[in-house]
Amino acid sequence: MRDQTTSTRSTVLTLLKRKHELTTAELAAELNITEMAVRRHLRGLEEEQLITSRVVRQTMGRPVHKFYLTEQGNENFPRNYSHLSLGFLDDLRMMYGADTINQLFNKRHERLHQSYQSIVTGSLGERVQALADIQNEQGYMVNWTEKEDGSYEFIEYNCPIAHVAKSYPVACACEKRLFKELLDTNEVERTACMAENGDAHCVYTIKKQTTSAN
Repeated sequence: MRDQTTSTRSTVLTLLKRKHELTTAELAAELNITEMAVRRHLRGLEEEQLITSRVVRQTMGRPVHKFYLTEQGNENFPRNYSHLSLGFLDDLRMMYGADTINQLFNKRHERLHQSYQSIVTGSLGERVQALADIQNEQGYMVNWTEKEDGSYEFIEYNCPIAHVAKSYPVACACEKRLFKELLDTNEVERTACMAENGDAHCVYTIKKQTTSAN
């Protein structure tokens, strides 16, 4: 029973990470369990300060509570702080200037491109899948879909370096440039960003190359 409880607890956290906000009824439907059972898990997660809720008033019926992750809850997911220390970056900026930080991220970009360019190959769809696999290995929790118009929606539900990217937007710029190069298209648009805009997820729209890249 303990293992089952732990599994359900983890699933609730993952669902809230992916969906951003869910009601008790929505969680019950996702988990295929009763709302009473869901409330038991929610109480435990609230006591651990991993989730909280807000009241949403409806035009009809009673107000509902929408549950979402706290900052502490978000910390349960991969962050990779050991590889990108905000403190070290701040120190480097103070000692050598902002241009040094840009050089560091550009160097990281070159290293990642060199590591992945032989893996991300084939058609655009195959490249998107390969890129998703790479990002998932790094903890980005990626899901992607192909749209009717042939474009792709690429969603990252977690950003392991969000804490760093909030202070250094060059990290997001380098990611977008890396995507363009690996996917062999300049038609990559970021429509949502956790670090820059405080959005729930990072979302990219990807299309086949239509104009020449510079």
